[in-house]
Parts: sequence; structure tokens; C-alpha cells
Amino acid sequence: MADTKREIERKYESDDSGLPDLTGVAGVDAVVDKGVAHLDATYYDTADERLAAASITLRRRTGGADAGWHLKFPVAPGVRDEIRAPLSDTLPSVLAALIRSRVRDAQLLPVVRLRSDRDVSDLVDATGRVLAEVSVDAVHAERLTGAGGTAQWTELEVELADDGDPAFLDKVDKRLRKAGVRPSGSASKLARALTETSPKKKRRNGKPTPPPPVTAGDHVLAYVREQRDTIVALDPAVRQDTYDALHRMRVATRRMRSAFRSYAKVLDRTVTDPVGEELKWLASELGVGRDSEVLAERLSTALEGLPTTLVNGPVRTRLGRWADARRGGSRRRLTGVLDSSRYLALLDTLDALVDEPPFLKDAGGKPEKVIAKAVRKDFGRLSELVERAVALDPGTERDLALHESRKKAKRARYSAEAAVGALGDRASALVKSMKSVQTLLGDHQDSVMARQSLRELSALAHAAGESSFTYGVLYGREEQRAAATELALPVAWRKITEATDI
Repeated sequence: MADTKREIERKYESDDSGLPDLTGVAGVDAVVDKGVAHLDATYYDTADERLAAASITLRRRTGGADAGWHLKFPVAPGVRDEIRAPLSDTLPSVLAALIRSRVRDAQLLPVVRLRSDRDVSDLVDATGRVLAEVSVDAVHAERLTGAGGTAQWTELEVELADDGDPAFLDKVDKRLRKAGVRPSGSASKLARALTETSPKKKRRNGKPTPPPPVTAGDHVLAYVREQRDTIVALDPAVRQDTYDALHRMRVATRRMRSAFRSYAKVLDRTVTDPVGEELKWLASELGVGRDSEVLAERLSTALEGLPTTLVNGPVRTRLGRWADARRGGSRRRLTGVLDSSRYLALLDTLDALVDEPPFLKDAGGKPEKVIAKAVRKDFGRLSELVERAVALDPGTERDLALHESRKKAKRARYSAEAAVGALGDRASALVKSMKSVQTLLGDHQDSVMARQSLRELSALAHAAGESSFTYGVLYGREEQRAAATELALPVAWRKITEATDI
């Protein structure tokens, strides 16, 4: 078992080793001494410090009230999510899974040992409620790899109580600064220990920030790198079933694949096509259960919107069972995919592609020329599809044409996203336009899929001797939504073409 805790804290240092008087902080009624805790923590990482490069910390700590394994992910400056697991001799599998996208096949090693004498106090209000915990830590750091090395320092840490108001930390900060305390130059004890106990080393994904894009290749590579980073960073959130993480990871795979196709004159497709196929596989696996879930939500929402007089039979029950059957096993399957050698090999391939991009001649060209040409090409293809679709009569052929238009709208949107750094407002305006048409066409396709599912549900209900009336009502409403979309599309598309300037 593992528990997750949102940690909101600020770290400070000063030339004095004590705690300044904080009773003057607004809202603080008393500072309650909680005594001194002796903490002993060993931090683990790969030999090339991949976790540290991503500001992720993994430690096994004894002493204090929360002894055990702790894995921390950055959320925002001063905010981290800490996943805790009980103390054991080996790394719990639940934590190992959450760092697999970073560690992959590398070995985890003890890299730093931190022993701290922590003098803890609680800041409480007049009711005795804890507002924050303040600690003064006397830290001794020991490097456990290479030639080793040691360091010592004292730091002050203020951690907001659970469900506390982050604005309270601003009040404490103001009082500490008046007392001569200054913010720490390190985001964590581990970061400071790594800096002070050993010479700087080359770390995986820890290279200096790439220079600003100059050539067309620079811009495209920056976009591809962003998607690679997104896939790797979202892996733990997908495993934890964090809201929208799976969808965002799937979109990142699509964005990268789209960039390979749109910018075929920049990146060699003999290299990127096989990678694109693997990304397609990953996107497909990420979509197992997801599409059904979205569809079930659409049908459930539509059902809730019906008057009770139009709901005949156990429609809600049947819809729920239908959704559960389509969703069943998808989480287990997804975990298996993320643990697979195929997925980990894909991540290694993406790293290699970003580190040594397969640039073609046009990669060295001027962005405003090379990138604009690619974006115009994607937009032109989309225009042909949309105009063909709206010229067709309503029916299956038009539905298929609009679906193809939707896919091309995504591609045009993603190529425009990659072009924003080079083309500025023109590309940003196109991104916005493509998003709007993608939404319009997406609603139409969702209606097509919903009607297929309603026919299936109606047949199941009829076979079970239930009324199929309500499914027919929902089907009719979906037909109306699709028809409204088809009427709105020509007008929306005309406005987009008139406003587009690429």
C-alpha cells in the first residue's frame, strides 16, 4: 500500500541556527515545541542521476513519525506530491512502477545519505489548530558514490498543514525575511547534497537548456522534445489514474506522430516512420477503455437530460452494465503496457531521436519559409476534405468524410502548434481555429458512435423483453445534434478560411 500527500513547503537558510520568533505572524497564537527527531535517510538514483535531473527524489528514511519509503514528484515551485510506502529492506514495487519511465532498465543505487537532527515546532491558532510545521534541520550529507564527499548545513523548513491556506506561508515568509532569514538556494536537501558533495557530473536529461530555436529544425525538434518529455512525465500519473493524465499522454503521442508527417522535409521519415508506428501502437493501447468511457459519459448525460416520462424500462442499469463490460480489464491491461519491454524500448528510441535528430537539408532553412510551407500544406489538405464533405448528401459517406476531416484538423492544429515559435500570432490564430473546427467535427463523430451504440443497446433491450423506446428517443436527439453540426460547419469553415493568414 502507498499513500499520497500534497506537500507545500518553503525552505530557508540563515547565519543563525535557531528559529526566529514567529508569534507575531498574523493568525499564530502559539509556537508549540514538538521536540527533536533524529532522521536517517538514504537517497536512491541511477548512476547518471536521472531522477535528480527530473527533480524527483526517492529515499528510505528511518526516524521521525513517517519512517518508510518516500517518492516525491515536483508539482510547482515549493509544491510536491509525496507517495509513501511502509519501511522495508527493498524498494516497494508500487514505487518502482512510478519511476519506471525514468529508470527503465538501469540499476538504482544509494547515492546520498542524509542524517538530520530536526527541531520541530507547530504554528497553531487560537483554537489549537495547526497552521504549519516549522523545523530547524542540522543536516550532515554523505556522498555514497564515486570518491564520496561530505557537507553540513542548517536549514529552516516551513510546511503548510493539510488543507491549509497557501497564503499563510506568505505571512510566515514576511516575518522570516524581517528576521534576516533568506530563501534557500536549493529546491531540496538532496539537490544541495548532490551539489556540495561531489563535482558536477553529466546527467541523463540533465543537459543545459537547449538554446533558443534558430533554424526550422530547431523549432521542430523543440516540439518533438516537448512531447517526449510529456510522455515520460505523465507515466506516473497515468499509472495512478490521475484525472486527464491518460488523455494528455495519448495526445502527446499523436502530436509527435503528426509532427513527423507534417515536417517530413525536416526530419527523415525513413527514421521517423518506424517510431511513428510504435507511437501509434502506444496511442491505441492508451485508448483501450478511454473511448468507451467518453461514449458512456455522453450517453449517461443525455439520459439524465430526458424527462422521466421518456425513460421506459431499466435503461440506466443496462447502460451501466454495458459501460462496465466495455471498460473491464482496461486498467490492468494499461499497466501491463507501461511495464512492457516494447514501451520502455520506445522511450529509449525517443531519447535517441531527440539527442541525434535525423535532420534533412530543409532543417537548416529559415523557419518562416520551411515551417510556413508545411503548415500551408496541411491546411490545404484539410480544406479539400472539408469542402468535399459538405458537398456530400447526409449519410454514411458524409460521416466518413467528416471523420477524415477531423483527423486532418488535428494534424493541421499540431503543425501550427509547432510553428508558433517561428510564425508567432499567425500560427497561434490557426491553432485556435483548428481547435474550434476539431471540436465541431469531434462532436459530430461522437454522435455517429453514440448512434451505433444506441442501436446495439436497443437490440439488447429488445432481446431481453425490455422497451426500446428510450433508446430511440436518444437516437433521434443524436441525429438532431449531428444535423446541427453539419449545418454549422460550412459557415464556420468559411470564416476560418477568410481569417487564415499563413
